[in-house]
Amino acid sequence: MLREEIARLKQEISAIKLETSVAAEQFRQQYLSKKGIIPSLFDAFREVAAEQRKEIGKSLNELKQDAEALFKEAGNLVSGKKEDQKETDYSAPGWTFQQGSRHPLSLVSNQIHEIFSRVGFSVAEGPEIEDDWHNFSALNFPEEHPARDMQDTFFIEKSPDITLRTHTSSVQVRMMENNKPPLRMIMPGRVYRNEAISARAHCFFHQVEGLYVDENVSFADLKQTLLYFSREMFGADTRIRLRPSYFPFTEPSAEMDISCTVCKGDGCNICKYTGWVEILGCGMVHPNVLKNCGIDSEKYTGFAFGMGIERIAILKYQVKDLRLFSQNDMRFLSQFKAWY
Repeated sequence: MLREEIARLKQEISAIKLETSVAAEQFRQQYLSKKGIIPSLFDAFREVAAEQRKEIGKSLNELKQDAEALFKEAGNLVSGKKEDQKETDYSAPGWTFQQGSRHPLSLVSNQIHEIFSRVGFSVAEGPEIEDDWHNFSALNFPEEHPARDMQDTFFIEKSPDITLRTHTSSVQVRMMENNKPPLRMIMPGRVYRNEAISARAHCFFHQVEGLYVDENVSFADLKQTLLYFSREMFGADTRIRLRPSYFPFTEPSAEMDISCTVCKGDGCNICKYTGWVEILGCGMVHPNVLKNCGIDSEKYTGFAFGMGIERIAILKYQVKDLRLFSQNDMRFLSQFKAWY
């Protein structure tokens, strides 16, 4: 009985053609795997009478060798190679990869850091979730100030004391509380305000604020620092002007304009035909803020300033829609290349 089965399988295997990797794998599982047909014949061979073992054993081994030889021929198919696969041409050009680019806000932020580092400013950072003291009270905000209202501030878990910071001035407070003058640093970071999103406003944006506290710091130091920054950022022919303003944490306070980078002061739709574009607010640190942070306001004075990174990027790259900075549109982002 076993002799006839072996002869039948030899004839069956000799007629098989393995033309695909799938067929080769099916053949292996059917005939050669542990539960395949040929191993099962070897199990049955144990019951063969002694006088028949030599003849049947020889036929069974030949059957196994035939099956293994057929499978070996198709070995390259089983390993996943295609029948029509051509040899690799190592002289062919390699794949090209698209060069990446930095986000425009990162480019502007890095340039701001580099400019101020030349004149001794270091970088300080702080938490984005703040308490009322660091975000408002220490900065001389009155209790009734509208910035404390839900219309302007995101409060955490309906708490009146924990908020998403509305400016990086909170980092200034932390630095003055934990360090003694002289202090000379900039504070970059993301800030949040409860505003409607449009082409000119967003509920989150990025700021860089600066602080310099030491003996005999004057408004003239502030003006020269900002003039230096403006000319390094926008060009040597840039002019600035300071307009009186009000901020709770500085006195006197001012807003600074630069000559329009598009029309060079002649007047265009960017500067609303005035020749000037506002870029930041600044002023001398209010004595109450110094006192709140444990600094002797009779001995030390200081100046502070703050600017939106998006505003600088809009002027530098003439971007018309603020929302483009946060939409991750590769068509927009790929236009910017890092220069350092």
